[in-house]
Amino acid sequence: MRIAVTVPTGHVGRHLVPMLIRAGVRPLVLLRNPDGLAPAIRSEVDVARVDLLDGDAVARAVSGVDSLYWVDPPPAGDNPLAEYNLAAASAARAVTEGGVDRVVFQSSVGAEKRHGVGEIDGLAATEVALNATGADVLHLRCGYFFTNLEYQLDEIRAGMLQVLLPVTQPMAWVSPRDIAGVAAGRLLSGEWRGQGVQAVHGPADLSWQQVARIVAQALGRPLDVEQIPEEAMRGTLETFGMSAAQIDSLVGMSTGFLGDFTPEQPRSVHSTTPTTLAEWAYAELKPRVDEPTSVKSF
Repeated sequence: MRIAVTVPTGHVGRHLVPMLIRAGVRPLVLLRNPDGLAPAIRSEVDVARVDLLDGDAVARAVSGVDSLYWVDPPPAGDNPLAEYNLAAASAARAVTEGGVDRVVFQSSVGAEKRHGVGEIDGLAATEVALNATGADVLHLRCGYFFTNLEYQLDEIRAGMLQVLLPVTQPMAWVSPRDIAGVAAGRLLSGEWRGQGVQAVHGPADLSWQQVARIVAQALGRPLDVEQIPEEAMRGTLETFGMSAAQIDSLVGMSTGFLGDFTPEQPRSVHSTTPTTLAEWAYAELKPRVDEPTSVKSF
């Protein structure tokens, strides 16, 4: 079985690749810079140095691959959705020209809306492009990553999170390691065919108010949360030099869930994963918060 993994050093990929290695697979990893791979991992994988937005290069790289874990690369330019369209085209060409039979795609809760959810609209475009190939495709509709809190270290240290959603509105929160576990199981299994969706909702739906309380307890420091107006958030993002399209993409990932949104797949044994936010915050977030330096949050 030949399995390829894109973005192998990302939040999910850095867990997925070792899982596949432990299962006896030597995965092919696709990335721009192999220097980002840990030395111990580098010796256990085959590497294709490739830009995932380059459809020609991707199709060549995956030739002979049976299954592909596709992650749209994080947009780096001023027009995120344009980059997502390129990623969607590359993913489709991996199937139609590269000959990949099965794809597990790292998507997001909200992609089922197709439009109006900011950057998640780009993931929806990839879902559509992959489905159009007729290949066997499974879309993992993941909840909100625990690791997104790492972009708010300064706010956490200051004791106040600012968000766009109502602080009592629950949503799915999930550990990237658990997403990797689901992905590994699906990539290694020969028991599924066709096109479908599997939600990955984490252990529980949490509101931002609950998140602040859980994180505060794990870190041993006070933390509160407040909802701020969309205009205020846009103004903050402008100070970081973001383009209008970048701001729309980020803000839309929150405002697109205002109202009575319900995920397409309900919480069940199929979508519920084990790692709690408290476990993750104590093991992963606390060391970062206690560091003397910080990353800029937004």
